[in-house]
Amino acid sequence: MSQFSISQSNPADYETVIYEVDGPVAIVSLNRPNAMNSFNTLMRSELAGALMRAKDDDAIRVVILTGVGRAFSAGADLKAGMPEGSQTVKDQLRDEYLPSIRLINDMDKPVMAALNGPTAGIALGYALNCDLAVMSEDAYLLSPFAAISLVADGGINWQLARRLGYKKAYEVCVEGQRMPAALALEWGLVNKVVPADALMSTATEWAHTLSKQAPLTLAATKRVMRFAMQNTWQASFDLEAEEQVDLLMSPDNVEGVAAFLEKRSPVFKG
Repeated sequence: MSQFSISQSNPADYETVIYEVDGPVAIVSLNRPNAMNSFNTLMRSELAGALMRAKDDDAIRVVILTGVGRAFSAGADLKAGMPEGSQTVKDQLRDEYLPSIRLINDMDKPVMAALNGPTAGIALGYALNCDLAVMSEDAYLLSPFAAISLVADGGINWQLARRLGYKKAYEVCVEGQRMPAALALEWGLVNKVVPADALMSTATEWAHTLSKQAPLTLAATKRVMRFAMQNTWQASFDLEAEEQVDLLMSPDNVEGVAAFLEKRSPVFKG
């Protein structure tokens, strides 16, 4: 059994993650730059704790996930070795990586990846799982598993097959193709590509713009779109209708209509 636990310590006590708050935006930075932000047990725990902190903070409306130094993340720390004792790789993926990946999935707030450099291995799964992504023009994406006779993990196969189609996704994974920023943008894997020195300013400005949008709409859109990726058109149509019932005549809906009629900017409270 895994002894893994999500770190609930004060953000100032984190060793491998930096947690910062910029008004309604939380910035979570992977912080093992000397190891290209590769994941060890502590970083897996602290990342889950930081994401849970952002999820549970009602003042936070948008989360940015990025890396310190020259990489977003090189993936798993191979120097840390294989899981120890009775823990298997399956246990580690399920018990140590999945909590933070699911937090990105399940929190009502949009999570934006700010990809400041190489994004490889399971880190690619994190980046693809975010709702939005801004990428430095000198960064790249990489699924390198085939080079060491492994299969892509962290949800990468699910993400790439749906975004690129089966044949292109299979090619990317088995050939270990490096995807530079321009190609990632062309393929729809990221939303924006910017110069390296403009990455964080672009991401934070975009996050602050999103934070002014109706939080209930951001959350409902995330739920419906993620549901739609794995369900039928009819089921998605029905969920849209259910969400609309909940949103219609909510205080933010009333405010939005009033602002439209009064030709002013709405002030949404969620």
